Amino acid sequence: MTPPAFVDAVGVAHAAATDDARIISLVPSLTELLFDLGLGARLVGRTTFCVHPQPMVKNVRSVGGTKRVNMDKVRAAAATHVLVNIDETPKELADELAELGLNLIVTHPIEVADNIALYRMIGGIFGRAAEAEAMVERLTAALDDLQRRAATWPQRRVLYLIWKEPWMTVSRETYISRMLALVGWRTVADDPAIRYPEIDLAGVLDDTDLVLFSSEPFAFKAEHLAAFGAAFPAHADKARLVDGEMLSWYGSRAIAGLGYLGESLGELAR
Repeated sequence: MTPPAFVDAVGVAHAAATDDARIISLVPSLTELLFDLGLGARLVGRTTFCVHPQPMVKNVRSVGGTKRVNMDKVRAAAATHVLVNIDETPKELADELAELGLNLIVTHPIEVADNIALYRMIGGIFGRAAEAEAMVERLTAALDDLQRRAATWPQRRVLYLIWKEPWMTVSRETYISRMLALVGWRTVADDPAIRYPEIDLAGVLDDTDLVLFSSEPFAFKAEHLAAFGAAFPAHADKARLVDGEMLSWYGSRAIAGLGYLGESLGELAR
């Protein structure tokens, strides 16, 4: 019987890896997922932005950032596989890694439910199918619980800010927007042609019920909310700080993210 192949986000079929597979992850949320699937010992390279789980991740050598890596460190890691993401990894970098002969596993979850296939793909390739199925069960339960909690929540028009100077938000074809849509929060300032568009902040506030200042990639803090309130006093009460990891990280963090959305942010809906 032919062993199953596991298809990634660009349609490439990957065979199950051997027990001596060595993995580089260039995606912080996938680094966390590998540990949570029991694959931390196979991780031989990560980015400087891979900060979870602590303290174990500190034992894995950094090979650079999510956009640029030190190719000498990549070669020294003697990896067999590398995990990348369409949004986070430049195509030029992905192509360069593939030229080294690495098995390039491309990911691109958009819907929260896409994590199910992600868990099964990573778990299937690296011999953690049972752990992946247990994670699928937890995600499914978290989705069901969120839908129950949010059934009576009113619709909200939400501006989700990820950067300043220039101000930037997320389009509706992003994981963040789809996460918020689970509870009826519709992101504004959408640009179908650009996943993370620049915006005229003053021009969109009248069409907004909530302005969410994310903790990443720009580290918005209380001081930024205060400055926003001073600049736009009529909209000051719309501003809230939110945990960007909980709302934007797919992988195993998505399970906690659903709980965060249903519990910690539920008060905003009500």
